[in-house]
Amino acid sequence: MDSIRRYMRFVKPYRLQIIGTILIGIIKFAIPLLIPLLIKYVLDDIVGNNTLSVEEKQGQLILIMGIMVVIFIVVRPPVEYYRQYFAQWTASKILYDIRDKLFTHVQKLSFKYYSNTKAGEVISRVINDVEQTKSFIITGLMNLWLDVATIVIAIIIMMTMDVTLTIVSILLFPFYAFSIKYFFGNLRKLTRKRSQALAEVQSYLHERVQGMSVIKSFAIEDKEQKRFDQTNSNFLDKAIDHTKWNAKAFAVVNTITDIAPLLVIGFSGYQVINENLSIGEMAAFIAYIDRLYNPLRRLVNSSTTLTQSIASMDRVFEFVDEKYDIDDSPNAIFCENVKGHIEFKNVSFSYDEKEEEVLKNISLDVKQGETIALVGMSGGGKSSLVSLIPRFYDVTEGAILLDGTDIRTFKVRSLRDNIGMVLQDNILFSESVKSNILIGKSDATEEEIIDAAKAANAHDFIMNLPEGYDTKVGERGVKLSGGQKQRVAIARVFIKNPPILILDEATSALDLESEHLIQEAIEKLAKDRTTFIVAHRLSTITNVDRIVVIDNGKVIEIGSHEELMAKQGNYYKLFQIQQLEH
Repeated sequence: MDSIRRYMRFVKPYRLQIIGTILIGIIKFAIPLLIPLLIKYVLDDIVGNNTLSVEEKQGQLILIMGIMVVIFIVVRPPVEYYRQYFAQWTASKILYDIRDKLFTHVQKLSFKYYSNTKAGEVISRVINDVEQTKSFIITGLMNLWLDVATIVIAIIIMMTMDVTLTIVSILLFPFYAFSIKYFFGNLRKLTRKRSQALAEVQSYLHERVQGMSVIKSFAIEDKEQKRFDQTNSNFLDKAIDHTKWNAKAFAVVNTITDIAPLLVIGFSGYQVINENLSIGEMAAFIAYIDRLYNPLRRLVNSSTTLTQSIASMDRVFEFVDEKYDIDDSPNAIFCENVKGHIEFKNVSFSYDEKEEEVLKNISLDVKQGETIALVGMSGGGKSSLVSLIPRFYDVTEGAILLDGTDIRTFKVRSLRDNIGMVLQDNILFSESVKSNILIGKSDATEEEIIDAAKAANAHDFIMNLPEGYDTKVGERGVKLSGGQKQRVAIARVFIKNPPILILDEATSALDLESEHLIQEAIEKLAKDRTTFIVAHRLSTITNVDRIVVIDNGKVIEIGSHEELMAKQGNYYKLFQIQQLEH
């Protein structure tokens, strides 16, 4: 199986620990196999031995029980402890490595992937599915072999006692093997469907928890309850299908394992009656049957667990196989000593090959240090255009040049290191204000943090927070107002100090006081940088070097505010409408 082969690459570095755990486990499982031999010895060689006196029998009984007490109380507990410890330690380390690899993968996936995939689905793969694969390590790579070893050791001991009775004991093994193959072949498919349905429940729940303010404000709790019930019912159906098949498998397999002791008891009783077997040997064989078929019953459980693990592996590697839309070319170079001259050459772009182009043959030359404002009706392609500069998406046709070099030849992360972005809805992480500012420059000093906050007009409000710069801002910055979040976002761009700046409707959703403070901070930030401003309020961009009017994916006007007003074209009309609204 391809999933198992790929999973074993994560297991390989820990093979010595797994082998060690199996060897310790063999000792642990072998110790209880002494009990049937003890029964035989006590019945045949002590109790049934008429040549020994009562005192001699008592002495031998005390001696053998003393040896057994030492084995079971002194030797077995540390063996059991280290088997459990090493098994769990190894499995946890392997899962750590897999999640580490997946998080790297999560960060490399493009905006296109996340626009088409729910966050809860991704979280389910990284948390639930990876956790399910732990059973493969504990059960498939350790316990399975220990159960097999227990069966082999038990059969060897039984063979030394009576070959015919041993053959009778394992007579039902072929039926057991066939039933396992038949029932558990279909279980993997049912398990995958169940896991997918569970991921959908988690995804739905994650999205609704994040949007609880919308649910409450529109009073749609009853409607959302019904929709959740539908998703939850789908999972219930898949879980019941899985349970039905599982129950059938257990019913058949456990029937086979229950019939085996009956055969042994009947045949061994017949042998004792005909004096071909001692009472002690019969008792030992009956005890060994339990030791023989208990591991087989565990193997049935293991089959179920392994099927679930492999189905989860399939989902994990299906996620790993998601292609990167944006990736470094083999000969990619570092983006260094950036001046900030950006040129769009016949750029066209669509989010999907089957969809209409949102940008059509755009050519634009932006000089170093120039401030460009992009304006136009919503949906015209302004945000799409600026998202191509840091390569959140790649152009469909044409090229974008930075200082004369196609941006696709640069290493993506080094290109983004030279770009600062302030968006309309900036995401803040639920950590402290200081941690959020440090995203711009992780090794910044305390003084640099405060200077950046002051430049962003954020220092005063930060100092009024309960714990100042150490105040936790809550998930997505929920404890701060929109204007405060924007100023923290601007502070982290100040501290990053990039040569290229992109402001995507950074002030459009704010009140006038916040807008004034942020506008002031933005003007300081844009000084001596190549700056792109996607603007909704035209009154905020009258002083920029050039204004580019975009409509339906095309550049229809370019010029300064005065030039475009004198021209009395599309920009003039937009400006007049906004002035009237104001």
